[in-house]
Amino acid sequence: MDSSYNQFLLLAFADTRELQLLHFSLFLGIYLAALLGNGLIITAVACDHRLHTPMYFFLLSLSLLDLGSISTTVPKSMANSLWDTRAISYSGCAAQVFLVIFLLGGEYSLLTVMAYDRFVAICRPLHYGTLMGNRACVKMAAASWGTSFLHALLHTANTFSIPLCQGNTVDQFFCEIPQILKLSCSDSYLREAGLIVVSFCLAFGCFIFIVLSYVQIFTAVLRISSEQGRHKAFSTCIPHLAVVSLFVSTGIFAYLKPPSLSSPALNLMVTVLYAVVPPTLNPLIYSMRNKELKDALRKMTSWTIFSRLSFYYCCY
Repeated sequence: MDSSYNQFLLLAFADTRELQLLHFSLFLGIYLAALLGNGLIITAVACDHRLHTPMYFFLLSLSLLDLGSISTTVPKSMANSLWDTRAISYSGCAAQVFLVIFLLGGEYSLLTVMAYDRFVAICRPLHYGTLMGNRACVKMAAASWGTSFLHALLHTANTFSIPLCQGNTVDQFFCEIPQILKLSCSDSYLREAGLIVVSFCLAFGCFIFIVLSYVQIFTAVLRISSEQGRHKAFSTCIPHLAVVSLFVSTGIFAYLKPPSLSSPALNLMVTVLYAVVPPTLNPLIYSMRNKELKDALRKMTSWTIFSRLSFYYCCY
């Protein structure tokens, strides 16, 4: 990229001071909710030995990725609104591009692995211990994180090697590749566009794998004779399916919507839907229908309250 640009200007949510402070307050509330929800899941899974299973290991990894993804975009946007600025440094923009691709790509890969976990648990229960052992789970998680890291590194290096000819104003509240490509010289973005097509094909392959897995899962569940057994099987799948649907639908609408629907305000709203809302709602979705997780969270909360009361009475 052109070295004459040492910073970029992000899209502001509002121009007036009152609306800027409102944006800061709303994003602060969302960010704290995401920190609390994902933090509770990470703590509950790590501390409760009953949750040391493949499904909850992947859920813990998903919560870590959610925390990372929302922490990459939201705090900078909050700071810009609070200090009435739009600037982000060149290195900060590159870091955002890398981390967004790495964390969201890792999340999508992990959701694919979690679909395989549910498939094995329901369709191949006798082989579950062999196929989803501790070593296999660690390898799957490492493969998800590793491939996403290399994928993000390749995209970031390629994007930031393209010369800028259209200024340094990014029409989004954080740095993302499509908006940076709009600033590039004509035809110089074709190499990165090719990488995006390859990435789309890989993402589509993961989506087909998830769909086929759930077709077999639901076929197997409907064959279960007892209503209680069907309910238990569905209860372990529906949260994951809801998270996948939220993640995929918001991403598709953000990047594949018709050009006639594009406008700065709509693009901003859609980006918030796929970059901010899923990391905040995922903990709620997973905890709503999961009795084991709710029991662990209730036990952890009760222990925290008991410890504080004991400390209070001992000291006073």
